[in-house]
Parts: sequence; C-alpha cells; structure tokens
Amino acid sequence: MPETTTKNYSQRTYGAHDVGLGHRPGIVVVDYQKGFTEAQYPLGGAPLIMRGFENTIRLLEVARRCNVPIATCYTAYKSWEDMPYWKITSVREQFLHDHPSTALDPRGYDPNYDVAVCKTGPSIFFQTPVVPFFQKQQVDTVIITGCTTSGCIRASAIDSFQWGFRTIVPEDCVGDHEEQPHKDNLRDISRRYVDLTTVDDLIPYLERSARAAA
Repeated sequence: MPETTTKNYSQRTYGAHDVGLGHRPGIVVVDYQKGFTEAQYPLGGAPLIMRGFENTIRLLEVARRCNVPIATCYTAYKSWEDMPYWKITSVREQFLHDHPSTALDPRGYDPNYDVAVCKTGPSIFFQTPVVPFFQKQQVDTVIITGCTTSGCIRASAIDSFQWGFRTIVPEDCVGDHEEQPHKDNLRDISRRYVDLTTVDDLIPYLERSARAAA
C-alpha cells in the first residue's frame, strides 16, 4: 500500500477550512489529576504532559478572571466491575475512587469555580453533564486542554466536534508520554475537526470575549 503523505491529504481538501472562534468560549480540562501530574505514579510527570499542565494553569487563571466556564474531569472507577477493558495496568490498578492518583491537582483546579466531573471513558463528554453545562452557559467554542493527546484529548475533540461546538486545541496545553503520537494526533485532528493554536494566542481571545459580554 503506498504511503499517504501530507500533500495527498491537502490535495484531497483535508484542512481546507478553519473552524474559527465563536462568541462564547468554554474550557475543558481533561485528566490533570495527580496520576498524570505527579512523578510518583507510573503515568505521572511526563515532560510533555507537565508542559501542557503548566500552560493550562496560565490559561485557566485568565479564564476565571474573564468568567469563562470551565469543566474539569478525572478518571476513576469503583472497581474492575464498572471499568472498561483498559489495557493499561496503572489505570486498572490505581484509577479507583479514593486512590490518591485520581485527585485533581490543586494547582490547576479551583473547586469554587470549576465544574468537576468523573469520567469513565476517554472523552470528557461521554455520559457526563458537560454538554448540558456548556449549553446552559451558551458556549459555542470549546477549548480542549489536558492529557493524553493520543487518547482522551483526541476522543474529547471528536465528541466536541460531534456535539456541534467550534473546537480549539492549544498545542502547548495538551501532552502525551511520547512526542511522536502527540504530533501525529494533533496533525490528524487538525485536518478534520479542530483548529490548533497556542495559549498565548488564546489569552487575548478570552479577554476580548469578556469585554464583549460586559
């Protein structure tokens, strides 16, 4: 089978249109729980994930000042009985309710502002109240942050697209355990569903949205 190149995708009109920014942004924060942000855990402390977490903290500080809705999630289960067939040992053994790895990292979570949900699948939107929350807040643009790019970020981006939101992924606010799948998945979803940007480009957008709302 011949290799499909970036040129072939562009010739077939992939990525030909921008999603664009709407009038009312909302932010989702996917799985910045201690199991990913603390190096003592098997999935924790990866450099790309920590870079994404640090940039997300910057974005969230501005978002709260600008009254932007924020939905954050962690992954946890009661037992193996209610868990999907994960192939990741540390998820199967540690992502259980009351295990410290499932706690949201307080550096990125404000319990007095953010809406926190527990998710049981890769997407923050799967069987959670995030969509009704955003609909109530009249959100039309979803900014996706979190980890991992090749897993839960990709799944959340596809669900956001399917729910009809303009979907934006700041590349430096998401992360993975390896650079190549991070790049590959961002390149692929940007051809189909989302616009890629950076935290520094989004901060002025949040501030403009706040002024317009006022």
